[in-house]
Amino acid sequence: CPIEIHATEAANAAGAAWFVERREELKATLEKHGTIWFRGFELMKDADGFRSFWESLDLDPCLDPLHTSGLRKFLSKDDALYEEVNKESLSKHYIGLHNESTFKKTAKAGAFVCFKPATGWGGEFFIADGEAIFRDLDPEVLREIMRRKVRISVSNLDFDVLDKLPPPQKEAAMRKLEQMVADGVAPKFDMDLEMLWGTDGRAMRLQAVQNAQSPVNRHPATGRPAWFCNLHNQARFLRERRPCGTPEVGMTDIYFGDLSLIPGEMLQHINEVSEKNIVTVPMQPGEVLLCDNYRVLHGRDIFDGDRLHAVSWFGDEKLQDDSAANKPGDLLNVVLNSAF
Repeated sequence: CPIEIHATEAANAAGAAWFVERREELKATLEKHGTIWFRGFELMKDADGFRSFWESLDLDPCLDPLHTSGLRKFLSKDDALYEEVNKESLSKHYIGLHNESTFKKTAKAGAFVCFKPATGWGGEFFIADGEAIFRDLDPEVLREIMRRKVRISVSNLDFDVLDKLPPPQKEAAMRKLEQMVADGVAPKFDMDLEMLWGTDGRAMRLQAVQNAQSPVNRHPATGRPAWFCNLHNQARFLRERRPCGTPEVGMTDIYFGDLSLIPGEMLQHINEVSEKNIVTVPMQPGEVLLCDNYRVLHGRDIFDGDRLHAVSWFGDEKLQDDSAANKPGDLLNVVLNSAF
């Protein structure tokens, strides 16, 4: 993947009708290849045309799995369009391979659109086939990490000031803070998170850690196994060895299911296999990458200048789902994305 489909003069003249006529053919192509790169189409150069594109394919828009965390900003809510990570403050932050998912939910597919590539340099989107990563990993490494599973730490909160308290008060304060974070912050991520102290060796650091999960998933439609794990993006060992602009509070890490450290040589091997399978996609205005999120991982390189890429997600949790509407996601999105 990806398979490239180039627009013809007739396709551009037909507009959305071209996609309607080929809807079933394109769905079969996506299932076979995992990704379709639509190139040279005039239709998708603005938000209205992009919406016409995915409506023509009869795709059901859904919320980003991380919507309620406040980390996802709508570019156009009415068009189910989220802005990708285009901010100048994060332009020198390398976003590694990941599937858009949490322990509780995932999107079935995503359509990534380029409205404006980086005006300076870089910012290329890239993907990797999870089936290929699964096949290329050393069998012993794969068996070991599947047997032991993984847990992802999503945040770090340091409370070194509590060390100055007498032991009874210190213990009570730790339990209180643990409960406050569990009740007030964790629900916004819509994940099953456990609040743990000292997981990374810092005794007064409170971390929010996801439940143990397998790094391999069977595709719900095809049944084929694929690497379905955000290790390439979230392992601190790898982040510290490439451009990273994440503040300490948001620095993620990944452990075995029993919270023991994953050896550096294992992380290096998974990194090497992942990067061997990376395909860089230098998208131009109006180009769209339609990805099967269960099979294909995605990421973004560092860049300089202005950049405007966006994405719509498709799946079971509808954009106007009442259960999601009652959560503080939109307000939190606005506040966090304005501040940072």
